Amino acid sequence: MAEPIVVGVDGSTPSLQAAGWAGQEAELRGAPLRIVYATLRWPYYVPLVPQPATWGADAEAAARAVLDQATTHARAGRPRLAVSAEIVDGAAAEALVAAAEGAQLVVVGNRGRGGFAELLLGSVSRYVTARAPCPVAVVRQPGDGDRREITVGVTGRPDQEPILDFAFHEAALRQAGLLAVHAWTHPVATAPGDMQPLVYDVNSVGAEEARLLAESIAGRRENFPDVTLTERVVREHPAKALIDASVETDLVIIGAHTGMAARLGLGATAHAVLHHARAPVIVVRH
Repeated sequence: MAEPIVVGVDGSTPSLQAAGWAGQEAELRGAPLRIVYATLRWPYYVPLVPQPATWGADAEAAARAVLDQATTHARAGRPRLAVSAEIVDGAAAEALVAAAEGAQLVVVGNRGRGGFAELLLGSVSRYVTARAPCPVAVVRQPGDGDRREITVGVTGRPDQEPILDFAFHEAALRQAGLLAVHAWTHPVATAPGDMQPLVYDVNSVGAEEARLLAESIAGRRENFPDVTLTERVVREHPAKALIDASVETDLVIIGAHTGMAARLGLGATAHAVLHHARAPVIVVRH
C-alpha cells in the first residue's frame, strides 16, 4: 500500500479546505488518507505535568464531530477513498510532525482557530513546514479552476535536485505542465567569496541566468517526455516572481533547508511565498 497522506484539522474553515484538498491528493496518488485532530486533555500544556488519562465526554464528542466533518470534506465525490480519522493527544504542531513520520505528504491549512484573524500563516503551519520529515502542503484557499499547470522555483544551486525531481513527478502525476521560475536581482555568485561587479550588463547577465536555469533542469525532459516545460527567467525578487506565478497555477513547489537552517526558519523567500501565494504551496526539504 502507498504511504499515507496526513492532514491536520481543527474544525476551522482553512483546515476543512485542507481536508478536501488532501482527499483529492490521496485519490490522485492512490494513497490512504489519515485525518488527525490533535488536542490536549487539559486546555493548557504544562511541561512535566501529565495530562489526564481520558478526555471528558463533551470534549471527545466535539473532537469526533470535527473529524466527521473533515472526513465528509475529504470524501466529497470520492466515496471509495480510504480514510482513517483519529484524535491524537498533544500540542497540534508537535503531534502533526510526529504523525508525518512515514507519510508521503502532510497537509495543513494556512491557519487554524487560534491566533489573530489578520495572520496569514498560523504558528502550527509554520512549525510543521519547518520540521516535518516529508514534504508539507499549505492550503490557503481552494483553487478557482483546474489550470493543469504547476510552478516550481529554481535557484540553480546543486542542492535543489530533490525539489526539481519532486516537481517533475508531480507534473507527470497530474498530467500538468510545469513552469520553472528562476528570478535574479544581481549576477549569481559562482563560488564563496566571489566579488560581484558594481556595474554589469543586464542583458548578458540575463542570458547567463537563463543558461543556469536550462542547466538546472537538463536531463529531466528526457525522463519526463509528457511534461510540457516552460522556462521563465525574470529580474526581480524570487518571492515576488513565485507569488505572481501562483495566480496562474494550481500548485507552487518550493524548497527549504533541513538541519540547523530549518531551526532558524524557512528563509525569506519561502516565508513570503507561504504567506502570500494564491495557490496551495508544497515545501520540499533538502
